[in-house]
Amino acid sequence: MFTFSRFNLSRQFLLVCSFILLIGMIVMGTWVGWQIKIGVANRTAAITALYVDSFISPHLQSLAYIDKLNVEHLASLDALLTNTPLGQRIVTFKVWGSDGTILYSSNPTLIGRKFPITPELARAFTGEVQTEISDLTEPENEFERGQWSRLIETYAPVRKAGTSTIVAVSEFYQTTVELDEEVRRAQMTSWLIVGSATLLMYLLLAGLVGRASNTILSQQGELQEKVIQLSALLAQNEQLHNRVSRAASRTAALNERFLLRISADLHDGPGQDLSLALLRIGELADTCEACAIRISKRRVLSRDFSTIQSALQSALDDLRAILAGLRLPEVEELSLVETAERAVRDYERKTTRTVSLTLSDIPAQTPLAVKITLYRILQESLSNGFKHAREAAQSVNLSCADGQLVVEVSDNGAGFDPQVKTTDEHLGLMGMRERVEILGGAFEVESAPGRGATVRARLPLATMEHENE
Repeated sequence: MFTFSRFNLSRQFLLVCSFILLIGMIVMGTWVGWQIKIGVANRTAAITALYVDSFISPHLQSLAYIDKLNVEHLASLDALLTNTPLGQRIVTFKVWGSDGTILYSSNPTLIGRKFPITPELARAFTGEVQTEISDLTEPENEFERGQWSRLIETYAPVRKAGTSTIVAVSEFYQTTVELDEEVRRAQMTSWLIVGSATLLMYLLLAGLVGRASNTILSQQGELQEKVIQLSALLAQNEQLHNRVSRAASRTAALNERFLLRISADLHDGPGQDLSLALLRIGELADTCEACAIRISKRRVLSRDFSTIQSALQSALDDLRAILAGLRLPEVEELSLVETAERAVRDYERKTTRTVSLTLSDIPAQTPLAVKITLYRILQESLSNGFKHAREAAQSVNLSCADGQLVVEVSDNGAGFDPQVKTTDEHLGLMGMRERVEILGGAFEVESAPGRGATVRARLPLATMEHENE
């Protein structure tokens, strides 16, 4: 089956161009032939009308006084149309009166008959020479229809000698043989000229379009090669991006492991030592107070032991608080909803505050890195709210949109100006931002003095995590 689209650009253009040029050549040749036909018909009519006016008009002057021709004039017209070159060019001839009566005809049976006046005959009585190629369909053409299919029909007004008064209209018919032959020759000549010019233009266009097509094909080849190279680079970039995403996810999990290890080391090392020192100091203080020997400085020594004991106890409490903050609950087996509830409930238990938690369309399964980051964001943002707005109401809202987990932690406290240069008090915000952005998410803080604060984070739920790779 022929399909136009299987050709290249140059062949498509040349096929369309050749079709358009062929149609243009045919239309132009036909139009030229038609114009030639009209011109030849008018020229023939003018020449014949001149003959009629020169040779026939003198025999029709009596019509200026009477409405019919006498026998002598009829005989003169018959002889004129029979034995002269004019008669050889005219196949039939008629003379019309102003009322539509045929006053003379080369077919005697029509003389004296009256027919409806046609528009051409009417215009001829106004002084115009009318010519057309007639299909001989008028009632007065019954004789002509029997011998010809069409004739050149000409109406020429006959004027009274020396005046502009029209006394009759002569109608004569000529065959189209000479006209058709002349038109055919003119059409062939015009088509030959137009065809030669068309062929020349076609060849020039073919050469230009061929060169342009070769250039385009060459450029397309180069572009395809570059596209292949770019596709390979994009694939490599995608692999690198996946590696970075996996590394970021592993980093989030590893950070928690390191924090857990630090917590364990502090607990098992300095924590145990402080506990032992605190225990021994307590026993030593009790021994000194129970000593039977009176020492003048016993009360001062007892106060020193009490101070040391209080300092050690305070240090141990702070160390345990730090350990609690470093240690992350086991969230690997928890769902995302359970992780959020765990973070909020831990905060409520430690601060005796109540937090409004709203959950909407949260997926059950998510990567561990997302759960860890969610827990740390809730832990840090709620703690910041408690630290800077103790009496303010706090709320947590979790939802999903466009494949991302949207976390919002808000309070109606005093608020602050986020544009102020970051200080040590904002290290928590910096840490949260880094946690979110390392997973490819977005982090923002909305706040203003006297208008509370909202911490908003967007975490991609499709974060790739392959800790075993």
